[in-house]
Amino acid sequence: MEAYVQDANSVGFDIAPAKVANGTSQWFATYASQGKTAKFRIELDPDKPAANTSFKFGKGRFVAEQGSDATVLLADLKKALEAKAVPAKVRRSSTLPFTYAILGENQSQASEGGFNTNPPGNWTAMKIFLGDGEEEAEVFLNLNPAIKKGQFSIKDPDYGDDLLKYLAKVL
Repeated sequence: MEAYVQDANSVGFDIAPAKVANGTSQWFATYASQGKTAKFRIELDPDKPAANTSFKFGKGRFVAEQGSDATVLLADLKKALEAKAVPAKVRRSSTLPFTYAILGENQSQASEGGFNTNPPGNWTAMKIFLGDGEEEAEVFLNLNPAIKKGQFSIKDPDYGDDLLKYLAKVL
């Protein structure tokens, strides 16, 4: 059985499968720390192979869950994503749409962060794209249903503040 490997540029959370409707995969995600629990749902529509590349792309969304307290999760994401500040005033939203690219499936987690095909594992490594053309932000979202773990990992520190602004709307 694989074990989850923590690293400084990632924040792990627990996932549990939810119902699959119309080919859309869903997971309930929770992050519990310091007496606070953030709750949200991840929904991934079916992916499609892209022309002239080995990557698959799709649409997805984060869905807000009632009773979520994401204060500790956002503080931990601030560190991992190298953001300068957690947004003070946030207009909550019920969903946050994104586009995803599957970078690898059946991956194993490397001890220093990142993923490998050898040895094989149960991780699906993805990059997600949030925002509009003006303020786009990218982050890695990795999921391992076998060990019931998910993970946000830094893509680029320049995206940190925009990522927190987006994620704070639904987490």
